Amino acid sequence: MFRIGLIINPLAGLGGSVALKGSDGMAAEALARGAEPRAQQRSGLALAELSELKDRFCLYTVAGNMGEHLCRELALPFEVCHQPAEPTTAADTQAAVASLVAQGIDLLLFAGGDGTARDICAVAPESLCVLGIPAGVKIHSGVYGVTPAGTGRLLAKLVRGEPVSLVEADVMDIDEDAFRQGRVRARRYGEMLIPGELSYVQAVKVAGRESEELVLTDIADEVIERMEAEDDCYFIMGSGSTVAAVMERLGLENTLLGVDLVYQKQLIASDLDAQGLYEHIRDRNCKLVITLIGGQGHVFGRGNQQLSPAVIRAVGRDNIWLLATKSKLSSLNGRPLRVDTNDPDLDRELGGLMRVITGYHDEVLVRVANPEYEANE
Repeated sequence: MFRIGLIINPLAGLGGSVALKGSDGMAAEALARGAEPRAQQRSGLALAELSELKDRFCLYTVAGNMGEHLCRELALPFEVCHQPAEPTTAADTQAAVASLVAQGIDLLLFAGGDGTARDICAVAPESLCVLGIPAGVKIHSGVYGVTPAGTGRLLAKLVRGEPVSLVEADVMDIDEDAFRQGRVRARRYGEMLIPGELSYVQAVKVAGRESEELVLTDIADEVIERMEAEDDCYFIMGSGSTVAAVMERLGLENTLLGVDLVYQKQLIASDLDAQGLYEHIRDRNCKLVITLIGGQGHVFGRGNQQLSPAVIRAVGRDNIWLLATKSKLSSLNGRPLRVDTNDPDLDRELGGLMRVITGYHDEVLVRVANPEYEANE
Protein backbone atom coordinates (compact mmCIF):
# COMPACT_ATOMS: atom_id res chain seq x y z
CA MET A 1 0.00 0.00 0.00
CA PHE A 2 1.54 3.29 -1.15
CA ARG A 3 1.23 5.99 1.51
CA ILE A 4 0.71 9.49 0.09
CA GLY A 5 0.69 12.64 2.19
CA LEU A 6 -1.56 15.37 0.77
CA ILE A 7 -1.47 19.09 1.55
CA ILE A 8 -3.47 21.65 -0.43
CA ASN A 9 -2.82 25.35 0.02
CA PRO A 10 -6.40 26.62 -0.45
CA LEU A 11 -5.20 30.17 -1.12
CA ALA A 12 -2.73 29.25 -3.86
CA GLY A 13 -3.20 31.03 -7.18
CA LEU A 14 -5.83 33.49 -5.98
CA GLY A 15 -3.92 36.56 -7.14
CA GLY A 16 -3.24 35.44 -10.70
CA SER A 17 -6.47 36.14 -12.58
CA VAL A 18 -6.99 39.50 -10.84
CA ALA A 19 -3.51 40.78 -11.75
CA LEU A 20 -2.03 40.74 -8.23
CA LYS A 21 0.97 38.68 -9.46
CA GLY A 22 0.97 36.51 -6.37
CA SER A 23 -1.13 35.44 -3.41
CA ASP A 24 1.25 35.85 -0.48
CA GLY A 25 -0.49 38.19 1.96
CA MET A 26 -3.00 39.19 -0.73
CA ALA A 27 -5.77 36.60 -0.34
CA ALA A 28 -8.35 39.00 1.11
CA GLU A 29 -7.79 41.56 -1.63
CA ALA A 30 -7.86 38.87 -4.32
CA LEU A 31 -11.20 37.55 -3.08
CA ALA A 32 -12.57 41.09 -2.88
CA ARG A 33 -11.64 41.53 -6.55
CA GLY A 34 -13.62 38.44 -7.46
CA ALA A 35 -10.86 35.82 -7.59
CA GLU A 36 -12.03 32.22 -7.47
CA PRO A 37 -10.00 29.60 -5.55
CA ARG A 38 -8.55 27.04 -7.92
CA ALA A 39 -6.26 24.86 -5.82
CA GLN A 40 -9.02 22.30 -5.15
CA GLN A 41 -9.91 21.98 -8.81
CA ARG A 42 -6.30 21.61 -9.91
CA SER A 43 -5.62 19.08 -7.17
CA GLY A 44 -8.66 17.16 -8.38
CA LEU A 45 -7.19 16.96 -11.88
CA ALA A 46 -4.07 15.35 -10.44
CA LEU A 47 -5.84 12.92 -8.11
CA ALA A 48 -8.26 11.86 -10.85
CA GLU A 49 -5.31 10.01 -12.42
CA LEU A 50 -5.38 7.66 -9.41
CA SER A 51 -9.06 6.73 -9.75
CA GLU A 52 -8.34 3.21 -11.04
CA LEU A 53 -5.75 2.50 -8.34
CA LYS A 54 -7.78 3.03 -5.16
CA ASP A 55 -6.87 -0.36 -3.75
CA ARG A 56 -3.14 0.39 -4.00
CA PHE A 57 -2.74 3.61 -1.99
CA CYS A 58 -4.00 5.62 0.96
CA LEU A 59 -3.93 9.42 1.35
CA TYR A 60 -2.92 10.94 4.68
CA THR A 61 -4.14 14.48 4.69
CA VAL A 62 -5.26 17.63 6.50
CA ALA A 63 -8.76 18.48 7.68
CA GLY A 64 -11.07 20.80 5.74
CA ASN A 65 -10.06 22.40 2.47
CA MET A 66 -6.41 21.47 2.91
CA GLY A 67 -7.19 17.98 1.64
CA GLU A 68 -10.07 16.27 3.44
CA HIS A 69 -12.89 17.84 1.42
CA LEU A 70 -11.41 16.87 -1.93
CA CYS A 71 -10.66 13.30 -0.81
CA ARG A 72 -14.29 12.91 0.23
CA GLU A 73 -15.55 14.43 -3.01
CA LEU A 74 -13.46 12.02 -5.10
CA ALA A 75 -14.22 9.04 -2.84
CA LEU A 76 -10.54 8.27 -2.37
CA PRO A 77 -9.16 6.26 0.57
CA PHE A 78 -7.85 8.71 3.17
CA GLU A 79 -7.15 9.47 6.82
CA VAL A 80 -7.14 12.93 8.41
CA CYS A 81 -3.94 13.41 10.41
CA HIS A 82 -3.89 17.14 11.15
CA GLN A 83 -6.36 19.84 12.13
CA PRO A 84 -5.37 23.32 10.86
CA ALA A 85 -6.43 26.74 12.13
CA GLU A 86 -8.96 28.84 10.27
CA PRO A 87 -8.01 30.70 8.16
CA THR A 88 -5.01 28.57 7.28
CA THR A 89 -1.48 29.97 7.24
CA ALA A 90 2.06 28.89 6.35
CA ALA A 91 2.42 27.64 9.91
CA ASP A 92 -0.42 25.16 9.28
CA THR A 93 1.36 23.85 6.20
CA GLN A 94 4.56 23.29 8.14
CA ALA A 95 2.78 21.66 11.08
CA ALA A 96 0.91 19.42 8.66
CA VAL A 97 4.20 18.25 7.12
CA ALA A 98 5.37 17.05 10.53
CA SER A 99 2.08 15.26 11.19
CA LEU A 100 2.10 13.48 7.82
CA VAL A 101 5.77 12.50 8.06
CA ALA A 102 4.94 10.88 11.41
CA GLN A 103 2.55 8.59 9.52
CA GLY A 104 5.43 7.13 7.53
CA ILE A 105 4.35 8.50 4.15
CA ASP A 106 6.23 7.40 1.02
CA LEU A 107 5.70 10.73 -0.77
CA LEU A 108 4.31 14.16 0.06
CA LEU A 109 1.98 15.53 -2.62
CA PHE A 110 1.20 19.23 -2.25
CA ALA A 111 -0.66 21.88 -4.23
CA GLY A 112 0.51 25.48 -4.27
CA GLY A 113 3.16 27.77 -5.70
CA ASP A 114 6.69 28.77 -4.84
CA GLY A 115 5.68 30.05 -1.40
CA THR A 116 4.16 26.69 -0.51
CA ALA A 117 7.24 24.82 -1.74
CA ARG A 118 9.42 27.14 0.31
CA ASP A 119 7.35 26.54 3.46
CA ILE A 120 7.58 22.78 3.01
CA CYS A 121 11.29 22.84 2.19
CA ALA A 122 12.00 24.62 5.48
CA VAL A 123 10.72 21.69 7.56
CA ALA A 124 10.72 18.57 5.36
CA PRO A 125 13.29 15.86 6.14
CA GLU A 126 16.00 15.61 3.47
CA SER A 127 15.00 12.02 2.75
CA LEU A 128 11.33 12.87 2.06
CA CYS A 129 10.26 12.54 -1.57
CA VAL A 130 7.85 15.30 -2.63
CA LEU A 131 5.88 16.24 -5.72
CA GLY A 132 4.02 19.51 -6.35
CA ILE A 133 0.72 20.12 -8.13
CA PRO A 134 1.10 23.54 -9.84
CA ALA A 135 -1.61 25.80 -8.43
CA GLY A 136 0.21 29.05 -7.67
CA VAL A 137 0.68 32.24 -9.67
CA LYS A 138 4.47 32.14 -9.88
CA ILE A 139 6.22 28.80 -10.15
CA HIS A 140 9.98 29.03 -10.53
CA SER A 141 10.74 25.91 -8.48
CA GLY A 142 11.64 22.60 -10.06
CA VAL A 143 9.55 20.48 -7.68
CA TYR A 144 6.25 20.85 -9.58
CA GLY A 145 4.71 18.81 -12.36
CA VAL A 146 4.30 20.56 -15.69
CA THR A 147 0.49 20.32 -15.33
CA PRO A 148 -1.86 18.94 -12.66
CA ALA A 149 -2.71 15.92 -14.80
CA GLY A 150 0.97 15.39 -15.56
CA THR A 151 1.64 15.36 -11.83
CA GLY A 152 -1.06 12.74 -11.38
CA ARG A 153 0.32 10.59 -14.18
CA LEU A 154 3.74 10.55 -12.55
CA LEU A 155 2.24 9.72 -9.16
CA ALA A 156 0.30 6.86 -10.73
CA LYS A 157 3.57 5.40 -12.06
CA LEU A 158 4.90 5.36 -8.49
CA VAL A 159 1.73 3.82 -7.08
CA ARG A 160 1.90 1.05 -9.71
CA GLY A 161 5.46 0.34 -8.63
CA GLU A 162 7.13 1.40 -11.88
CA PRO A 163 10.79 2.35 -11.48
CA VAL A 164 11.31 6.13 -11.31
CA SER A 165 14.62 7.72 -10.39
CA LEU A 166 14.82 10.26 -7.58
CA VAL A 167 16.64 13.56 -8.11
CA GLU A 168 17.14 16.75 -6.13
CA ALA A 169 15.35 19.84 -7.45
CA ASP A 170 15.74 23.50 -6.51
CA VAL A 171 13.15 25.40 -4.49
CA MET A 172 13.01 28.98 -5.73
CA ASP A 173 10.93 31.98 -4.70
CA ILE A 174 10.82 35.65 -5.56
CA ASP A 175 10.12 38.88 -3.71
CA GLU A 176 6.42 39.43 -4.50
CA ASP A 177 6.48 43.13 -3.58
CA ALA A 178 9.28 43.67 -6.10
CA PHE A 179 7.44 41.37 -8.54
CA ARG A 180 4.37 43.62 -8.43
CA GLN A 181 6.63 46.55 -9.30
CA GLY A 182 8.01 44.74 -12.34
CA ARG A 183 11.28 43.49 -10.84
CA VAL A 184 12.17 39.80 -10.62
CA ARG A 185 14.40 38.85 -7.71
CA ALA A 186 14.63 35.08 -7.54
CA ARG A 187 16.39 33.32 -4.71
CA ARG A 188 17.18 29.68 -4.06
CA TYR A 189 15.90 28.42 -0.70
CA GLY A 190 17.08 24.83 -0.85
CA GLU A 191 16.30 21.61 -2.63
CA MET A 192 13.97 18.68 -2.19
CA LEU A 193 13.91 15.13 -3.47
CA ILE A 194 11.47 14.51 -6.34
CA PRO A 195 10.65 11.71 -8.81
CA GLY A 196 12.97 12.47 -11.72
CA GLU A 197 10.72 11.89 -14.73
CA LEU A 198 11.64 14.89 -16.90
CA SER A 199 8.61 14.73 -19.17
CA TYR A 200 6.31 15.22 -16.19
CA VAL A 201 8.34 17.59 -13.95
CA GLN A 202 9.14 21.15 -14.94
CA ALA A 203 12.63 22.57 -15.06
CA VAL A 204 13.76 25.48 -12.92
CA LYS A 205 12.99 28.74 -14.69
CA VAL A 206 15.95 30.26 -16.49
CA ALA A 207 16.47 33.65 -14.85
CA GLY A 208 18.16 36.76 -16.07
CA ARG A 209 17.67 39.30 -18.84
CA GLU A 210 17.92 38.11 -22.43
CA SER A 211 21.37 39.10 -23.67
CA GLU A 212 20.70 38.76 -27.41
CA GLU A 213 19.64 42.38 -27.85
CA LEU A 214 19.96 42.37 -31.62
CA VAL A 215 17.79 39.28 -31.92
CA LEU A 216 15.15 40.85 -29.69
CA THR A 217 15.19 43.96 -31.88
CA ASP A 218 14.70 41.78 -34.97
CA ILE A 219 11.77 40.00 -33.31
CA ALA A 220 10.25 43.34 -32.31
CA ASP A 221 10.58 44.71 -35.85
CA GLU A 222 8.87 41.61 -37.25
CA VAL A 223 5.96 41.95 -34.80
CA ILE A 224 5.54 45.67 -35.52
CA GLU A 225 5.54 45.04 -39.26
CA ARG A 226 2.79 42.47 -38.77
CA MET A 227 0.87 44.90 -36.55
CA GLU A 228 0.95 47.51 -39.30
CA ALA A 229 -0.75 45.04 -41.64
CA GLU A 230 -3.54 44.50 -39.06
CA ASP A 231 -4.77 48.07 -38.67
CA ASP A 232 -8.18 47.32 -37.12
CA CYS A 233 -6.90 44.85 -34.53
CA TYR A 234 -6.34 44.87 -30.78
CA PHE A 235 -3.09 43.37 -29.52
CA ILE A 236 -2.87 41.70 -26.13
CA MET A 237 0.73 42.10 -25.01
CA GLY A 238 1.76 39.36 -22.58
CA SER A 239 4.41 39.40 -19.89
CA GLY A 240 8.15 38.86 -20.17
CA SER A 241 11.24 40.57 -21.52
CA THR A 242 10.75 39.38 -25.13
CA VAL A 243 7.35 41.07 -25.39
CA ALA A 244 8.76 44.05 -23.47
CA ALA A 245 11.25 44.53 -26.32
CA VAL A 246 8.31 44.99 -28.70
CA MET A 247 6.70 47.54 -26.41
CA GLU A 248 10.00 49.40 -26.09
CA ARG A 249 10.35 49.49 -29.86
CA LEU A 250 6.82 50.92 -30.07
CA GLY A 251 7.75 53.56 -27.51
CA LEU A 252 5.01 52.42 -25.13
CA GLU A 253 5.07 51.88 -21.39
CA ASN A 254 5.05 48.21 -20.55
CA THR A 255 3.92 46.10 -17.61
CA LEU A 256 6.81 43.64 -17.57
CA LEU A 257 4.96 41.10 -15.44
CA GLY A 258 1.42 41.93 -16.48
CA VAL A 259 -0.81 42.13 -19.55
CA ASP A 260 -1.35 45.31 -21.61
CA LEU A 261 -3.62 46.13 -24.54
CA VAL A 262 -2.50 47.99 -27.69
CA TYR A 263 -4.58 49.36 -30.57
CA GLN A 264 -3.10 51.13 -33.60
CA LYS A 265 0.26 51.32 -31.79
CA GLN A 266 -1.29 53.11 -28.83
CA LEU A 267 -1.57 51.80 -25.28
CA ILE A 268 -5.25 51.32 -24.48
CA ALA A 269 -5.05 49.66 -21.05
CA SER A 270 -2.31 48.49 -18.70
CA ASP A 271 -1.92 45.60 -16.25
CA LEU A 272 -5.35 44.14 -16.94
CA ASP A 273 -6.88 41.31 -14.94
CA ALA A 274 -8.66 38.38 -16.60
CA GLN A 275 -12.17 39.84 -16.47
CA GLY A 276 -11.11 43.32 -17.53
CA LEU A 277 -9.13 41.91 -20.43
CA TYR A 278 -12.03 39.75 -21.59
CA GLU A 279 -14.42 42.72 -21.51
CA HIS A 280 -12.02 44.73 -23.66
CA ILE A 281 -11.49 42.11 -26.36
CA ARG A 282 -14.80 40.25 -26.44
CA ASP A 283 -16.25 40.20 -29.97
CA ARG A 284 -13.27 42.16 -31.31
CA ASN A 285 -10.56 41.27 -33.78
CA CYS A 286 -7.48 40.65 -31.66
CA LYS A 287 -4.09 38.96 -31.51
CA LEU A 288 -2.19 37.67 -28.52
CA VAL A 289 1.55 38.44 -28.40
CA ILE A 290 3.24 36.17 -25.90
CA THR A 291 6.52 34.46 -25.13
CA LEU A 292 7.43 31.28 -23.30
CA ILE A 293 9.36 30.71 -20.09
CA GLY A 294 12.96 29.82 -20.78
CA GLY A 295 14.05 26.46 -19.38
CA GLN A 296 10.47 25.37 -18.68
CA GLY A 297 8.75 25.99 -22.00
CA HIS A 298 5.42 27.01 -20.50
CA VAL A 299 3.35 29.31 -22.70
CA PHE A 300 0.29 29.57 -20.44
CA GLY A 301 -0.22 29.00 -16.73
CA ARG A 302 2.97 30.40 -15.23
CA GLY A 303 2.58 33.98 -14.02
CA ASN A 304 0.09 34.94 -16.75
CA GLN A 305 -3.24 33.66 -15.43
CA GLN A 306 -4.80 36.91 -16.67
CA LEU A 307 -4.83 35.03 -19.97
CA SER A 308 -7.80 32.96 -18.87
CA PRO A 309 -9.41 30.18 -20.93
CA ALA A 310 -12.17 32.65 -21.90
CA VAL A 311 -9.60 35.15 -23.17
CA ILE A 312 -7.59 32.51 -25.06
CA ARG A 313 -10.73 31.13 -26.71
CA ALA A 314 -11.87 34.65 -27.63
CA VAL A 315 -8.51 35.20 -29.34
CA GLY A 316 -8.31 31.80 -31.02
CA ARG A 317 -5.28 29.56 -31.49
CA ASP A 318 -4.49 30.91 -34.96
CA ASN A 319 -4.26 34.47 -33.58
CA ILE A 320 -1.52 33.72 -31.05
CA TRP A 321 1.85 35.23 -31.97
CA LEU A 322 4.44 33.31 -29.99
CA LEU A 323 7.87 34.96 -29.69
CA ALA A 324 11.18 33.42 -28.63
CA THR A 325 14.86 33.60 -29.45
CA LYS A 326 16.38 30.42 -30.80
CA SER A 327 18.62 30.24 -27.74
CA LYS A 328 15.54 30.18 -25.52
CA LEU A 329 14.08 27.36 -27.59
CA SER A 330 17.41 25.53 -27.46
CA SER A 331 17.36 25.69 -23.65
CA LEU A 332 14.41 23.26 -23.74
CA ASN A 333 16.74 20.51 -25.00
CA GLY A 334 14.13 19.14 -27.38
CA ARG A 335 11.23 19.18 -24.92
CA PRO A 336 7.90 20.41 -26.33
CA LEU A 337 6.20 23.59 -25.21
CA ARG A 338 3.68 23.22 -22.39
CA VAL A 339 0.28 24.82 -21.76
CA ASP A 340 -1.47 24.77 -18.38
CA THR A 341 -4.57 26.93 -18.78
CA ASN A 342 -6.57 25.23 -16.01
CA ASP A 343 -8.89 23.91 -18.75
CA PRO A 344 -7.87 20.41 -19.93
CA ASP A 345 -9.96 20.63 -23.10
CA LEU A 346 -8.32 23.91 -24.06
CA ASP A 347 -4.86 22.49 -23.27
CA ARG A 348 -5.55 19.69 -25.73
CA GLU A 349 -6.89 22.11 -28.38
CA LEU A 350 -3.69 24.16 -28.13
CA GLY A 351 -1.53 21.11 -28.80
CA GLY A 352 0.30 20.42 -32.03
CA LEU A 353 2.79 22.42 -34.07
CA MET A 354 2.86 26.16 -33.42
CA ARG A 355 4.73 28.87 -35.31
CA VAL A 356 7.27 30.78 -33.22
CA ILE A 357 8.64 34.14 -34.36
CA THR A 358 12.40 33.96 -33.83
CA GLY A 359 13.61 36.99 -35.81
CA TYR A 360 12.81 39.36 -38.67
CA HIS A 361 11.01 37.28 -41.33
CA ASP A 362 12.22 34.24 -39.42
CA GLU A 363 10.06 31.67 -37.69
CA VAL A 364 10.22 28.02 -36.70
CA LEU A 365 7.69 25.30 -35.92
CA VAL A 366 7.70 23.97 -32.36
CA ARG A 367 5.50 21.25 -30.88
CA VAL A 368 3.08 21.99 -28.04
CA ALA A 369 2.30 18.85 -26.03
CA ASN A 370 1.51 18.14 -22.39
CA PRO A 371 2.73 14.80 -20.99
CA GLU A 372 -0.73 13.49 -20.16
CA TYR A 373 -1.67 13.73 -23.86
CA GLU A 374 1.67 12.47 -25.16
CA ALA A 375 1.10 9.25 -23.19
CA ASN A 376 -2.10 8.63 -25.18
CA GLU A 377 -0.57 9.26 -28.60
